[in-house]
Amino acid sequence: MVERLPEHAHLRPRPGPVVLCIMDGVGIGDGSSDDAVAAAHTPVLDHLLSTCPNLALRAHGVAVGLPSNKDMGNSEVGHNAMGAGRVFDQGAKLVDGALATGSAWQTEVWKNLIAGKTLHLIGLLSDGNVHSHVDHLYILLARALEEGVARVRLHVLTDGRDVAGRSALTWIEPLEAAMADHRASGRDWAIASGGGRMLITMDRYEADWAMVEAGWNCHVHARGRSFASATEAVNTLYAEDDDVNDQYLPAFVIGGSDGSIRDGDSVLFMNFRGDRALEITRAFEGEVPFDRGGAPDVYYAGMMQYDGDLKLPKNFLVDPPAIDRPVGEYLAAAGVRTFACSETQKFGHVTFFFNGNRSGYIDEALETYLEVPSDNVSFDERPWMKAAEITDAVVAAIGSGDYEHVRLNYANGDMVGHTGALDATRIAVEVVDLCLARLVDAVRKADGLLLVTADHGNADQMWMRNKKGEVALDEEGDPVPRTSHSLNRVPFVVYDPRGELAVRDGDHGLAAIGTTLIELCGLCAPEGYVEGLTASQ
Repeated sequence: MVERLPEHAHLRPRPGPVVLCIMDGVGIGDGSSDDAVAAAHTPVLDHLLSTCPNLALRAHGVAVGLPSNKDMGNSEVGHNAMGAGRVFDQGAKLVDGALATGSAWQTEVWKNLIAGKTLHLIGLLSDGNVHSHVDHLYILLARALEEGVARVRLHVLTDGRDVAGRSALTWIEPLEAAMADHRASGRDWAIASGGGRMLITMDRYEADWAMVEAGWNCHVHARGRSFASATEAVNTLYAEDDDVNDQYLPAFVIGGSDGSIRDGDSVLFMNFRGDRALEITRAFEGEVPFDRGGAPDVYYAGMMQYDGDLKLPKNFLVDPPAIDRPVGEYLAAAGVRTFACSETQKFGHVTFFFNGNRSGYIDEALETYLEVPSDNVSFDERPWMKAAEITDAVVAAIGSGDYEHVRLNYANGDMVGHTGALDATRIAVEVVDLCLARLVDAVRKADGLLLVTADHGNADQMWMRNKKGEVALDEEGDPVPRTSHSLNRVPFVVYDPRGELAVRDGDHGLAAIGTTLIELCGLCAPEGYVEGLTASQ
């Protein structure tokens, strides 16, 4: 446990708590017709921005530990940065380095992977760089070729979420061509199975174990609709449903690939991000709430270790970021009582990711974590999600007097934004604004402080743009929905009922929020933390 920090000379705790409200996916757009944030009726947020100290924070690229400023931020790295108070190199950058330097090939994990009867590679196939990157796959394949691996099977998860909604063939077609070239050279390499990331394999926070079961049956047991090729599968599924995008493609297998996973094989799950990799990892390494129909005896590894506390997976190719001294440890050392709440879709973000990729409580005597179960439906059908229930719980926590710090995440702007449904996303933002009004009132009554921000953009840019910055149109002349995050900055607003606080001008990133929390709880920021965002007037 870290030592207790000295008290801050100027920022003193208020009677009420310091509340951190994270409006997931609500960035600062350009006000175009596809900016669901600007289009939404948001009188509360508008009033806060016009009357309270506020800043626009960087929430993508190097500001949150990603390789370049072309890389979109995401909820995992955003909450890591907030909870760390510093910027740590994240999964994408760490994997880039390990593959570029060749350090990954020197590990016992890689040596065991290539020693299997068949090397199976499972993961998200795109250049979204949020959960995975297609370049990593090609580097792995090049090394496997150099090492003389005779038999490889690929199990591809189509994206449509961190990239354009119907872009799967961008990566599948050249990958199939490469596999054909390898077969022509006498190697038994092929794509074996696939399906959409929101239907199979990549569930998170145990929201829908049926997804994992479907992925297990597809990849391990080769159960799914059969096609001659992955390209045929995608084209057929597109033609059968004009509304389906890559996120929701049903499971498919490639006939004749003989791609089931058997005893003596090796499996590498290629995603570097942990939240949507843990459950399929448990299927290979632990207990799961479905009948696996016989689990093969394989050597399993992850691109990274997805949960350091649970030690899942046991074997991993690249060391994950080692986030030490998170904000939560300092608050606990100071005896600060904390309440954290979100619905299932983002619960791990205000707990696990905020706490530096640490499972469970830091100090159970001081912390209360509340998960509101998410609905298992398409989020554009119920854009209100569980915002009201989260608000009920948070308002009660603020009014109870039991906590000095409260943090919450409204998932609406991100999860509905990912559907590409503009009108539903506008409603989602309006729902969050309604809830924000209740938070403001509760904080005012408690004589506390409210920090309003976001972890990245999404709802602020709902249509794709071409290289000229113009809205991309489909064959019928309609805008192409954008289902991925944006590169826009995010708001940071300080609601202080007493009007005593100001914000520091400057080019700040999300990590500064962690420092700000510590200081507003009346403590000096620890050594190495970035500069905080607030100061007394």
